[in-house]
Amino acid sequence: MYSDRRSLEARQLARLNHLLSEVRPQNAFYQRKFEHLPVRLESLEQWKSFPTTSKAELSSQADSSGLAPHHTFPIRDYLHFHRTSGSTGRPLVILDRAEDWTWWIRTWQFVLDAAKIEPGTTVLMAFSFGPFIGFWSAYDACLARRCRVVPGGGLSTASRIDLIQSAGCSVLFSTPSYTLHLAEEAAKRDILASQLGIRKIFVAGEPGGSIPSIRDRIESLYQAEVFDHVGATEVGPWGMGTPDGKAIHVIEEEFIAEFIPCEAIDHMQSIAGHDGHDERNAIRPVELVLTCLGRAGAPALRYRTGDIVRPCYDHHDSNGFVRLEGGVLGRVDQMLTIRAVNVFPSSIESILHSIPEVAEFRMIASREGAMDQLTIEVEDGLHQPGRIAELMDRRLGLRVEIVDVEPGSLPRSTDKAKRFIDRRRL
Repeated sequence: MYSDRRSLEARQLARLNHLLSEVRPQNAFYQRKFEHLPVRLESLEQWKSFPTTSKAELSSQADSSGLAPHHTFPIRDYLHFHRTSGSTGRPLVILDRAEDWTWWIRTWQFVLDAAKIEPGTTVLMAFSFGPFIGFWSAYDACLARRCRVVPGGGLSTASRIDLIQSAGCSVLFSTPSYTLHLAEEAAKRDILASQLGIRKIFVAGEPGGSIPSIRDRIESLYQAEVFDHVGATEVGPWGMGTPDGKAIHVIEEEFIAEFIPCEAIDHMQSIAGHDGHDERNAIRPVELVLTCLGRAGAPALRYRTGDIVRPCYDHHDSNGFVRLEGGVLGRVDQMLTIRAVNVFPSSIESILHSIPEVAEFRMIASREGAMDQLTIEVEDGLHQPGRIAELMDRRLGLRVEIVDVEPGSLPRSTDKAKRFIDRRRL
């Protein structure tokens, strides 16, 4: 860990130059992008003159199988197969060599260190074990720490509840939405979530761990500590929750973080925070750009994540890494403009999670002419959609249609919950 940014940046620069020396001679994708640019960098400031990379760019150049074009070495060198979820476009296949997978596991140790996970801890991985990378790297990282790792793939929620109890699991890895669903299903069996024995919960895959309303709800149900984590198949496990639960640190030992203006946000008069209050006077939101320093096989160099964040370097957290206040606030491609009010689905999600009677919900965006429209379906135990509409108006200054649907009718998932359906492009 570094408290001195000058030392940290010197190490980042040295590792970046080493990575470029390995990648550029063999990687056709980056050879074309960086053809007329310096071979060796004298400063990180110089790195900002290099072109960025986007998922849209990788997807447009992928082959018929979806294989991303930026792999450095012959395909025979790669062992690990993963594919993006497809939530923001066509699923993209990313491969890793054994050396790159070791980097994933090493980077995850920062996340486990922050939560003080000890060898011998029994951990449940509540995800599907499909090609989406999910917690695959976390699984191997926990094994490397000599934890007992219990796979929960291919099981019903009821079976997972039994497995938690019979295996004596004290740590849970899950998405925020499935963690809440697990508690909901346990309650149907007259079991309090706090009785399951889970004392630490890692959440990832969707907003939640750094959103106070969602985090507080999970911690209250389980009487457990919640730790946020952020990563991406294209980039790696780049972020870990702060000790106060209000932000995310970029793991700058393994990533270079940059922040660029976002055109969508530049046109916004305000942005609602995760708890719905107006944060016009807070740190200005920008788009996060990341460079991973230890993954030569499929390098993400100046990768535009599409994540909207508020970076803060002036803080007192011990690791000295840049702090993203409120975690990931939203995505560039998901901003809605409803009757001149600009809002991200994550802001709406935060409010809905603060209503105890709302078991599940789904947001459907559409477009009439040039205007965005939003309908929210809710499983409301009180069957009073009007009060939810009033809360939206009060917290966001936004009037939206709230539709009360039958309990249990909305989908649940162990992977990323698809609570935002964007039909605007249709």
